[in-house]
Amino acid sequence: MDNKRTTGLSCERARAFPIEKALAKLGHFPTRETDKEAWFLSPFRSENQASFKVCKKLNKWYDHGQGIGGNVIDLVCLINNLSVKETLQWLETDQISFSFHQQSFFKKENKIGLQILHAEPMRHFGLLKYLFERRISIYTASLICKEVHFINKQKRYFAIGLQNISGGWELRNKYYKSSTSPKDISHFKNGKDKLIITEGMFDILSLLEINKNLKEEYDFLVLNSTTFIKRVMIYLEVYDQVDLYLDNDSNGKLTTENLIHQSNKFKDKSKLYDGFKDVNDWLIDHAKKGISQEAQDVFLLPQKQTCFTPDGCKENKK
Repeated sequence: MDNKRTTGLSCERARAFPIEKALAKLGHFPTRETDKEAWFLSPFRSENQASFKVCKKLNKWYDHGQGIGGNVIDLVCLINNLSVKETLQWLETDQISFSFHQQSFFKKENKIGLQILHAEPMRHFGLLKYLFERRISIYTASLICKEVHFINKQKRYFAIGLQNISGGWELRNKYYKSSTSPKDISHFKNGKDKLIITEGMFDILSLLEINKNLKEEYDFLVLNSTTFIKRVMIYLEVYDQVDLYLDNDSNGKLTTENLIHQSNKFKDKSKLYDGFKDVNDWLIDHAKKGISQEAQDVFLLPQKQTCFTPDGCKENKK
């Protein structure tokens, strides 16, 4: 009995999981807050004025627009469309995967907010090295991303940035994963009748790394959060085919299944990275094994001008 009680996250322990942290993990940040409460744009619908309240002392939430509320388990169940058991697993994984450094960064951001300074072509060695670790070339990353500099609590930081259709940014570096308000999808239109949907920026970057001519066949849509899946349906009406490259977790699989049941134009492409969490995990493993010459050449930039190595960018004198 004791072993069963200590295996996994109990409902009692899960209810103590901070709602603000769960919302941050899902890509939602407060528009205003005090020591007692925080207000968010509702994660259940599109709105311009925040109507979603979190009581910090009680760790409870209430959506004034829909007249519903509850604890963190209720919230994650509703947003991710998960069972209680799946939600407990989601919360437990989040506790394990977030380092202390990342958790403290989120707390600072939620309280202070971010101020974007500027965006420019990527050239900082730290970001280039991080791209190499994720097996993404500078050329590929530069197709859709920028080097974004920002201020958080009077300190300057920089990260790889993917801009969304509302002007907000998804921000990533080796130690940091977050986004600015407003949170939204990223949609790249190449004038095609086929679309690729991924959950995050490194998923679409991985696909672009694998196939350099992908934009000649597809438009791209990055959800930045699966909570936006209902919101994007209006964008999908113009496409004849929609290829889904969502994560191989319970939430990603459920989202894929729901879409496929709606229309036969949705295609599940997750078999490409079967056995891995997502496309980027598969790409990293594929590149390390050196399975093919194509995988080895995946980091070489066009026109043989520069080569991305762990030591940085070096001129190719040929």
